[in-house]
Amino acid sequence: MNTPAVKIENLSVTFPGPNKTRIEAVKNVSLTLTPGKALGIVGESGSGKSVTARSLLGLTSGNVTADTLNILGTDATRLTEKQWREIRGNKVAMILQDALNSLDPLRPIHREIADALPGSRKQRKQAAVEALYSVEMPEPALRAEQRSPQLSGGMRQRALIAQAMIGSPSVVVADEATTALDTRLTRMVLDQLAQLKDQGIALAMISHDLAQIAQVADDIIVMRHGEIVESGPTEQLLSNPQHDYTKQLLAAIPSGVARFAPLSQVATTEAGTFENFRHPADMRKLTDTLAIAVHGLSKTFGDHAAVSDVSFSVPQGSTLGLVGESGSGKTTTARMILGLERPDTGSVSIFGQHFAPAKESDRRDLRDQLGAIYQDPLASFDPRYTTSQILINALSGGTTSRSRHYHKRALELLDLVELDSSLLSRSPRELSGGQRQRLAIARALAPKPDILVLDEPVSALDVSVQATVLDLLDRLQLETGTSYLFITHDLAVVEHMSDQIAVMTHGNLVETGTAQQIIHEPSHPYTQQLIAAAPDWGPRSRR
Repeated sequence: MNTPAVKIENLSVTFPGPNKTRIEAVKNVSLTLTPGKALGIVGESGSGKSVTARSLLGLTSGNVTADTLNILGTDATRLTEKQWREIRGNKVAMILQDALNSLDPLRPIHREIADALPGSRKQRKQAAVEALYSVEMPEPALRAEQRSPQLSGGMRQRALIAQAMIGSPSVVVADEATTALDTRLTRMVLDQLAQLKDQGIALAMISHDLAQIAQVADDIIVMRHGEIVESGPTEQLLSNPQHDYTKQLLAAIPSGVARFAPLSQVATTEAGTFENFRHPADMRKLTDTLAIAVHGLSKTFGDHAAVSDVSFSVPQGSTLGLVGESGSGKTTTARMILGLERPDTGSVSIFGQHFAPAKESDRRDLRDQLGAIYQDPLASFDPRYTTSQILINALSGGTTSRSRHYHKRALELLDLVELDSSLLSRSPRELSGGQRQRLAIARALAPKPDILVLDEPVSALDVSVQATVLDLLDRLQLETGTSYLFITHDLAVVEHMSDQIAVMTHGNLVETGTAQQIIHEPSHPYTQQLIAAAPDWGPRSRR
C-alpha cells in the first residue's frame, strides 16, 4: 500500500467576520492523497473545497488548525513562510482555473513557466520548452516565445499545467481547471490530469462538475458548508449516493433528462425555494412563424473568416441550440443577430421583418423584441447601480434608473425569476452567482422581448444553481412563448434545452437537426468528434 503523500485530519479554517465574529469556512475535514491516485473534491461555491486545497500550499489567509496536516512526511502545521515557499511548486503545485488571468499577458510563456528555476536564462527557457512538449503543446518552441493573449484557451491551460509540473511536484491540486472550457478542450485537460496520475503524482481535483470529476477521480468527497457530507470510491458514490445533497447534485445534471422535465428536484437556491414545476408533456403550441431567420451570414476580421455563409431559423416559441468549440463563430453570429456586428454578407429577419444589416434608426422599433443574456452578468452590470436601479433602467429604456413609476414592475420581474424583494437595495457584487444570473434574466425580460439570445448563460454556475436557472428558462418559455437562441459548449445542457441543434466549426454551420438526431445520431465527422469528447455520463439513462 502506498504511503500517503498528504494526510489531513480535522482541518478547520476560520476567517474574521463582522462584529469580531469568526466565519468557519472549513470544519473538521479529513482526507488522504495517495501517489498515483486522484481524489475528487466536489461542492458548490462556498462549500470550502478551494480553501481546503489552498491549505495544502499554505496559501490560506485564515486561521488554520488541524490534528494532522502532513505533506510528504512534513508536519505542515509548524512550517514557517520560508519553509512553505520551499514546498510550493517543488513538492506541491496548483493548476488554476482562469488561465488568461493567471498568466501575465506582458511576459512570454517561457518566463511564466520557468523563471523560478535555477540556472541561466537559456537553461530556464529550454526547461520551459521541454515542459510544454511534455503536455503536448503544439510547436512548443514557438509557443514558449508567445504571450498568453496569443494562445488559444486550450494552449493557455496547457501552459498552466506545464507551469505546475516544471518543478516535478509529488502533489498537484487542480482547482476548477476545466470550468467554462469547451468539450474538446475539457477532454484534453482531463486526459492531461489522468496522465499525471499515471506518472505517480497524487492528484486533488476540485470541481463543482461531478460529470468531469467522474472521468479522473478514484475517490470523491462531497463538501457542503465547509464540511464533508459524503465520501467514497467514485463508482460507488455516483451509483449509490447516500446523502440527500449528493443525490440532489446528481439529479441536477441535465444529461439524459427529457425536455421540460425539472432538474431542480429539491429547492437549493440562495434566495429561497424554487417551486418545483412539472410539465409531463410539451405544452407549447408551436406555429410556422419564424422568430429568427438567418440567411447567408458572413463576417471577416482582417484575414480571419469568423463566420461563413451561415443560415438557420428559430420557429416562434422554440429553442435552437447553437454549439461548437471556442472560436467556432457562435458568438459572432449572435452579435450579428442582435445588431451589434454588421455582417459582410447575408441578412437577419425578426418575425419576417428585416433587421440586419440595417440602419439603427430603421430597426429601433424591433429592438425591444430582442433580449440577451451572457455568461458573466457581473461584467455587464453598472457597478454603481443597485438591483432596483438596474431593473428600472431596463424598464425605462435607459432613460432613468430612479423613477418609482417602475417600482411595481421591478417587483414583478424579481418575482418572475424567483428573487426576493429584499435584494432590490443590493449591488450586483452582493449577490451570489445564481442570483446575478437571475437578475440578468429579469433585466432581459424587462421590455417583454419575444426572443432571447443566451450566450453561455450557465457555463460558470454550480450544478444546482444551473438547474434552477434552466428550469426557470423552461418555465418562462412555456408561460410566455419566448423563442430562444441558446449558445453553449455544454452538450448535456443543449440536449436538455433544445428542440433543434445547429453545430458550428471554423465559422461554418456543418450540421442541423433535432436534439435527438444531433446528440445520438450525428452525421458530420466534426459533430461525431464533439459527442465522443463529451463525458460518458451514467444519468443519460434516466431518459
